[in-house]
Amino acid sequence: MIKEIVKNLSLSSTLKINEISKDLEAQGKNIFKFGFGQSPFKVPDEVVLELKNNADKNNYLPMQGLPKLREAIAKYISIKRNYNYSAENILIGPGTKELMFLLNILFDGDVLLPTPSWVSYEPQAILGRNKIHWLQTNREKNWFPTADEIERIVSKNKNKNYLLFLNSPNNPSGQICNNLEDISVIVKKYNVLVLSDEIYSELSFEDNYKSIANLCPEKTIISNGLSKWCAAGGWRLGYFIIPNELKKLKNSMKVLVSETFSSVSAPIQYAAVVAYEKNMSKYVNSSRNILKNVGEYVYDNLRSNKVLISKPQGGFYLMPEFVDKKYISSEEMCTDLLNNTGVVLLPGSDFGLPKNKMFARLSFTDFNGEEFMKNFPSDKDIKVEDIEKLAPKIAEGTKRIKKWVGST
Repeated sequence: MIKEIVKNLSLSSTLKINEISKDLEAQGKNIFKFGFGQSPFKVPDEVVLELKNNADKNNYLPMQGLPKLREAIAKYISIKRNYNYSAENILIGPGTKELMFLLNILFDGDVLLPTPSWVSYEPQAILGRNKIHWLQTNREKNWFPTADEIERIVSKNKNKNYLLFLNSPNNPSGQICNNLEDISVIVKKYNVLVLSDEIYSELSFEDNYKSIANLCPEKTIISNGLSKWCAAGGWRLGYFIIPNELKKLKNSMKVLVSETFSSVSAPIQYAAVVAYEKNMSKYVNSSRNILKNVGEYVYDNLRSNKVLISKPQGGFYLMPEFVDKKYISSEEMCTDLLNNTGVVLLPGSDFGLPKNKMFARLSFTDFNGEEFMKNFPSDKDIKVEDIEKLAPKIAEGTKRIKKWVGST
């Protein structure tokens, strides 16, 4: 009854761990939710108000998305990326995850995934029946592939189409890709299409965020949405920006949209217009400043000769390697950590890393972002004592991990 290709898949580990964490809390256990990556902040008030004002909108909207929203996004991104996008380049979806799935369904070629990668890239490629090539990375290169590593694979068959996924700032490593120029040379040289997953781009801790779309816009699909920077993960609104050179691909995406989700919730699309038309810089700067300081707090407290870890450069995540821990797998390690400390982490193996390497993904979002932002509404300095007061779960959870590490 069930196809083999589906039988061999498991529940998404990120969503699964979120439900496990909630179940454990419901049982009265003291849990530190460092496993699920959800923004700790509230959706901006003006965006929520717009949703309320448009709750009566009940008509199907155009398959490609509300024209006014597409125009707002095109204008916003054109300024950000210094490239002239129009509303016709924008495709609205119920989260970027669904759009990526449809892209995998229609793409005829092989998929290139850096090791590590977000948990859903691999299963979606499998469901699209696309062959996967894992690109090797290392800490010294910020966990992104070198141009040589990409060329090593794509040069073997120059007639084949390739789809390269780049996610910067990265989930799970929290790092930013700093060799985009080199990668763009390979993209232009071969039949390589890039899916630039920029869902964390507004939460980059570095100024002047760089996108590969700045270097090869004609071969880059930008993926973004409301879930991370606007804290609206549960609203499920994402978008693709597809350049004019890929018009046939966009039209094929629309065919799949027409046969799947039809269109995105009307009230949410109307509300999203405000998110892209109004000046949200104060909200974004405050979010970024808080996340940067909280992330660096965890980093400063965990890094040692027993915990190899890179300083976070954007987003919600750190990717520690517990080098002294000896387990059969990183999954077993994370289970032991949960049982002994109440701290929830995701094993590195969920992200394509070797099972016998003791990597984990740590999300530093277990705090009341609304309360934190009330105290720090701008980018003013945040002290250690502020973090320990306003993010007590982060402070205590980090302390417990540190103690667990020392128990080796």
